[in-house]
Amino acid sequence: MHDQVTALRQAGVRAAYINSSLESSERREAEAALARGDLDLLYVAPERFRSQYFCDLLRRATINLIAIDEAHCVSQWGHDFRPEYRELNALRQLIPGVPRIALTATADEATRRDIVTQLELDGARRFIAGFDRPNIRYRVEAKGKNARKQLLGFLASRPRHESGIVYCFSRARVERTAAALEKDGYRALAYHAGLDAETRRRVQDRFVKDEGVVVVATVAFGMGVDKPDVRFVVHLDPPKSIESYYQETGRAGRDGLPSEAYMLFGMQDIVQLRHLLSQGQTPDEQKRYERQRLNSLLAYCETTRCRRQVLLEYFDDHLAEPCGNCDVCLDGVEAWDATVAAQKALSCIYRTGQRFGVGHLVDVLLDKSTERCIHLGHDEVSTFGIGKDLDASTWSSVFRQLLAYGLVEVDRDGYGTLTLTEASRSVLKGERTITLRRDTRRVRSKTRSAIATLEGNALELFEQLRRLRSELAKAQDVPPYVIFHDRTLAEMVESKPQSLEDLSTVSGVGAKQLERYGQAFLEVLQRDFAH
Repeated sequence: MHDQVTALRQAGVRAAYINSSLESSERREAEAALARGDLDLLYVAPERFRSQYFCDLLRRATINLIAIDEAHCVSQWGHDFRPEYRELNALRQLIPGVPRIALTATADEATRRDIVTQLELDGARRFIAGFDRPNIRYRVEAKGKNARKQLLGFLASRPRHESGIVYCFSRARVERTAAALEKDGYRALAYHAGLDAETRRRVQDRFVKDEGVVVVATVAFGMGVDKPDVRFVVHLDPPKSIESYYQETGRAGRDGLPSEAYMLFGMQDIVQLRHLLSQGQTPDEQKRYERQRLNSLLAYCETTRCRRQVLLEYFDDHLAEPCGNCDVCLDGVEAWDATVAAQKALSCIYRTGQRFGVGHLVDVLLDKSTERCIHLGHDEVSTFGIGKDLDASTWSSVFRQLLAYGLVEVDRDGYGTLTLTEASRSVLKGERTITLRRDTRRVRSKTRSAIATLEGNALELFEQLRRLRSELAKAQDVPPYVIFHDRTLAEMVESKPQSLEDLSTVSGVGAKQLERYGQAFLEVLQRDFAH
């Protein structure tokens, strides 16, 4: 809320917010502005409507529109269900006759229907925009033994001045990863719900206002962060669904410039996520739905098709041709006939009693006479040593993909034990062929900067404009992007406006920005032109 209000005020919009972070005097000031009719936009959290005082204040104010953002939180089928959102249907009676609009960037058809039901929006028109973010490059890579080394390899391919987010599953992993990045020279900050409110506020403030900051976080970070120049989003551990993945990767490149979404995933991640979904008191129907969503994410990870096409199809959107901007399109995928390998893997699960995880199963297939194999008598089973034509890494990939395709299941207790499913029967009988993707680890080339088309004098002018923007932002204690986006600065460099009138035609230069900053930027541009 703070970030968005800051940006709106820079653009001349009379905006305010009311939430628990405000001092009493600040809250009273916002409430008074609402009562006087001095606001164009007021941001509040759903919990605020539990206050009778606030509800009375709304009744007395002149309200022209109620916008419910992140509306997927209303739905039990949404990926971020919050019960307090359900109570927002009371707004219909609280402020009768006022138009309402529900907005979300991540809702499949089931979630959309539930939003309509829960908010009593029957008969309302629906507007569904395209889900494609063509400036984001999608990459997914199998997680090796050292995921942190893979992360460092990814970061090394990108310019150091870029800002980004690295998502981790646990708070402990967040802390360790942030410390490792800081040791490697990155401006890395940890963020998770276990930190106190002041620390979280300070981290978010630095991320928004400074450049080149990498925030390592759990999913507690990101909702509502209005920073357009996030150049990359990394998932060191995969999320629970396509919706979560789409929303979290969508925090990159909101300015439309080239950005990247990079995800690592492995067998243990699948085991952990499946275990989590089996826990809790949610109804069986809800658990089945959550498993379906996780399966959709796994299918996305293992696909041999254009990732963007798979991602868009999940939201009932379609791309006629492969995108040319994902790892599958750019690098290609080596697929292989893994029918025999799958039969060996499934047979090994069966012969060892369907009571063991991948590590032990691979030992059996590779003829490793470990103490455990001998003790269990698995050096005597028919599948002992039948997999020596493949290495351990390939067998791990085979088991992971069999799990993703529903041919094997993992135990719900989180131990990683694999069992056969009904679908595996046709493979064992030779009635179904299996094609798998071959895991490859490519050396990453240096990623071109978002401003890579600028060079020589043009690049130097761009940097001068950025320095000016940074000085102005620090003087006002606001993020640089609320003054001008990188895209706007790049357009200034290309068009070289020589008057305020010329500058007003540059995309992203509004009337208020022109009034406040136009002359300062024009002086830099004219100085360059004179040279």
